[in-house]
Amino acid sequence: QVQLEESGGGLVQAGGSLRLSCAASGRTFSRYSMGWFRQAPGKEREFVAGIVWSGGRIAYADSVKGRFTISRENAKNSVYLQMNSLKPEDTAVYYCAAHLGYDSPRFYDKEWYGDWGQGTQVTVSS
Repeated sequence: QVQLEESGGGLVQAGGSLRLSCAASGRTFSRYSMGWFRQAPGKEREFVAGIVWSGGRIAYADSVKGRFTISRENAKNSVYLQMNSLKPEDTAVYYCAAHLGYDSPRFYDKEWYGDWGQGTQVTVSS
């Protein structure tokens, strides 16, 4: 099990940028594939971006491709989500999630992830 803590959320105008961070506890972070999800009020939690343990495979939701970038620093037990050209529809609570193991990633599947953070609010004003 790994403890996850998100940070970096806030209020930003449309067209602006934010960088989310997710810090993980423990010494085995490099064995985890990581994902970012978001949940807007009244909607289901949806996949945003994922990255495998090595950083060698990455996936994005179509809605954020070309605007968001996921990255990780295993030496710092951290994963990041750089969000550019933000839109009001990006407003949501953003969650970091972790999957332990080297199996083929199922980035989009919430059930694939075993650990979740508490989330950080991102609000984009028009």
